[in-house]
Amino acid sequence: MDTVLNLLRRSTLTRHTAGALAALAALYVLTTAVGPYRDLQIAQVAYLTCAVAGLTVLTGLGGQISLGHGAFMAVGAYTAALVIGHWGWPLAAVLAAAAGVTAVAGVLVGAVAARLHGPYLAGATLAFAVGLPGLANYEPLTDLLGGQNGLTLVPPVPPEALGETFPLERWQAWISCLGAVVTLFLLANLTRGRFGRTLRASRDDEIAAALSGVRVARLRIAATVVSAACAGLGGGLLAVVATLAAPGAFPLTLSLQLIAAIIIGGLGSLAGAVWGALILVYVPTWASDLTSSSGLSHNIASNLPLAVYGLVLIVVTLAFPRGLQGGLRGIGGAVRRRAHAWRDRAPGPRGSASTDTSGPTTTHPGGADEAIADQGARRDDRGEPGDRGERLRR
Repeated sequence: MDTVLNLLRRSTLTRHTAGALAALAALYVLTTAVGPYRDLQIAQVAYLTCAVAGLTVLTGLGGQISLGHGAFMAVGAYTAALVIGHWGWPLAAVLAAAAGVTAVAGVLVGAVAARLHGPYLAGATLAFAVGLPGLANYEPLTDLLGGQNGLTLVPPVPPEALGETFPLERWQAWISCLGAVVTLFLLANLTRGRFGRTLRASRDDEIAAALSGVRVARLRIAATVVSAACAGLGGGLLAVVATLAAPGAFPLTLSLQLIAAIIIGGLGSLAGAVWGALILVYVPTWASDLTSSSGLSHNIASNLPLAVYGLVLIVVTLAFPRGLQGGLRGIGGAVRRRAHAWRDRAPGPRGSASTDTSGPTTTHPGGADEAIADQGARRDDRGEPGDRGERLRR
């Protein structure tokens, strides 16, 4: 057991692999224990986790503000719909194509982002988020992209080995959860290496990083590509789960919700990306259920979920300024400190000072140096006036 624990502490890859396998096992048990509706919610959390985790790397670790991740998800979703509709590729190849095409789009956006900072970068990505989904309504592209109605997909058929009555929603949840776990696994290993260290260095002090040999512009493009690929995978999974890729699924509010998710979950934390995705899915659902069961008027009931959602976001932000993950770490650290303090106050032998009655020695709380000085003083007390004992008494 000690050997396994030491291996997990020393090897980052082994630790992340064990965590990924444990997460897959837990998700398998969870998805088989709930019904179809909950499976769809789990699938939504999974594909949003992909997008939020990519944005966490770009904004939380790289310090680049992006308001265009909803548009990256749209690129991935439309890529998946077009590949399935025209070529009928296997599902794994479809999701890989969604991530790859979106990564190419990330190169173009990253090349612009490398030259912009602060509000200028936010404005450029905002324009990208607003303008890209509108291309579906552009007349030359209407036949290809389906216009306002979008493109419909054939839902993925579960393998025959699972049985004819295997729920489609559970299969969609498995696909999405696998994509989310693989994304988190790759990002965790990537951010623990040289890429993550240089990304944090450029975020903290761009000039110092450049003087140290870091090519900041190239690093920003690479971070944008990685983040866009994660968002594209999330968009492809969204299209597979919803069996639809339409402009209405990728409004500007989606990009703003992704930004809110990384702030609430914890900037720079991949575990915080999971918390943020959970809040994005379950808090609006809980608020809608609350208003539907309250018996309020239609006007109030239609606006109350948004108000409850905003109130929850405000409370979480005020209670945990560093996000949910940062708050949990703080609570865990406080509990450990209290446990150590309680253990230190517990009665019992804790290295009490040893006494020796064989000679004229005295133990002082100040330590060994004071004891030795005192011994010298006692020996010198027997000497003549004016010697070292006399000086010590003075």
